[in-house]
Amino acid sequence: MTEQPYVKQNINNNIATIEFFHPAHNSLPGDLLAKLANTITEAGNNDDVKVIILQSGGDRTFCAGASFNELISINDDKTGEIFFSGFANVINAMRKCPKFIIGRIQGKTVGGGVGLASAVDYCMATKYASIKLSELNIGIGPFVVGPAVERKLGLSGMSQIAIDANSFYDAEWARSKGLYMQVFDDTVSLDKGVTAFAKNLCTYNPEAMQEMKKVFWTGTENWDELLIERAKISGRLVLSAFTKKKLESYK
Repeated sequence: MTEQPYVKQNINNNIATIEFFHPAHNSLPGDLLAKLANTITEAGNNDDVKVIILQSGGDRTFCAGASFNELISINDDKTGEIFFSGFANVINAMRKCPKFIIGRIQGKTVGGGVGLASAVDYCMATKYASIKLSELNIGIGPFVVGPAVERKLGLSGMSQIAIDANSFYDAEWARSKGLYMQVFDDTVSLDKGVTAFAKNLCTYNPEAMQEMKKVFWTGTENWDELLIERAKISGRLVLSAFTKKKLESYK
């Protein structure tokens, strides 16, 4: 039986755990991205929630980025803009969410998935959670996720992985650059660490955490407009002859 894609939320003891899944290595089509953005916003507005955990299903890949099938079907600028706006909307939902979001990164993450990991407030991972920005490989670039990735890795780190689009960078590299705060040996110890950390955050003053989050995200107030402008760049480039030919070779 084929596993069906989903976004689901579970609230327990003031902790909202939001999980997404897609059988294609947790790549995310537009409908799942929209549901994920809405679920994060709902959890942020729920008075019963003090802390949010963002995670994906499965044990090998956190997120392989955007849906390849949707990517190859883009034939006009507007469709391209809408497609690339999917991750922009999730990143902005996390940015504007008044609750701290803990990222649980159990495995490899690519492209848009690196953007999600960069947009959480505190990221915890296993040693298998290597990262790659592969967009340049197909003739576009990590324009939408770039601001979030740069905010965590710095311009130098973001530039390194964006230009070296063929390479995975291991979890220790990501930790040394500030993307991951803690790296664990396996998912069992990761889950224990995430749970303990979330429970501890729930003992803090919610108002203080909300004010801290505002401070941490100072300077990103223009991201609603910025990320959509970036989506337009990717939407234009994906229609280029270079990218169309590259995508055809992957079919």
